[in-house]
Amino acid sequence: MNIGFIGTGNMGKILIEAMIESHSLAPSAIFMTNRTIAKAAAINKIYPETNVLDNASEVIEHSDIIFICVKPLDIHPLLLNVRHLLRRDKCLISITSPVQVEQLESIVNCQVARVIPSITNRAFAGVSLFTFGNSCSNDMQQKIEKLFEGISTPVEIENEITRVASDIVSCGPAFFSYLLQRFVDGAVKETEISHERAVQLASEMIIGMGKLLETELYTLPTLQEKVCVKGGVTGEGIKILEEQLGNVFENLIKSTHRKYDEDIEEVRRQFEK
Repeated sequence: MNIGFIGTGNMGKILIEAMIESHSLAPSAIFMTNRTIAKAAAINKIYPETNVLDNASEVIEHSDIIFICVKPLDIHPLLLNVRHLLRRDKCLISITSPVQVEQLESIVNCQVARVIPSITNRAFAGVSLFTFGNSCSNDMQQKIEKLFEGISTPVEIENEITRVASDIVSCGPAFFSYLLQRFVDGAVKETEISHERAVQLASEMIIGMGKLLETELYTLPTLQEKVCVKGGVTGEGIKILEEQLGNVFENLIKSTHRKYDEDIEEVRRQFEK
C-alpha cells in the first residue's frame, strides 16, 4: 500500500518521520510533494528511499491513501484540479479540523476521512482524532487505524466535538509548554536557580508525571491529592493557582472556538460556490 503526502510542512513532515521510524511505513511506500519542493527534498535526503514527485497529481496517481497536509483554504482549489484522479478505490485524508468530511465528499468520488494528528505522535505517543466519511469502507477504516496505531492512540470523534478535542490533543502541547515555560521563568526570577537547571528539572518532572498517568498508578485528581499535604507547601501553591487562574481555560476554549467558527465559515463559502 502506497501512501501519498501533499504538503510536507510541519505536520506532514512529522507524520512521515513518525511513520517511517515506527516502522508503520516503509520509506519506499511514501510519495510526497510540496509547493516548495525543497522541503520534500530535505525529507528525502534523510530517508533516501522515499519518493519526491513534482506535483499533487503525480502523488495521487502513485498512492492508495493520500494525506492532504495544506492550509484549510488551499484544499478546495487543490481538489478541484485533481478530483478526476481520485477514484473510488483511493482514500483522501484531510488533517485540518475546519474542513468536514461531508464537504470533501461533495466534490470528490473517492473515500474520505479526516485525521487530526498531534505533535506528540512524533514520539509515537498521544492521540490521533478520526472522523470517517460515509464513503469510507470498513476495510479502509481499519487500514488507516492500523497505520496510526504505531504512532498514536486512534480515537474516533463526532463533528460536534472536533474543536475541543483538537484543543486538548493537538493544541494542548503548545498550551502546556507555554505554562511550563512560565513556571520555569517564575522560578528563575524569584530564586537563584539557573534557567538551564530549571528547564532540566521541569522537563524531567513532566516526563515522570506522564509516565505515572500512563501506568494508571494515579489519575489527575489523585496526583494532586498525593502531593498536596494539608498545611504544606504544595497546598499554598495550589491556593495561588485557584485564586489567579480564574476562568483562563474557559476563556481559552471560547477563543479557539471563535477562531474555529471563522475558519469554518470561510471554508463553507468556498465549498458552496
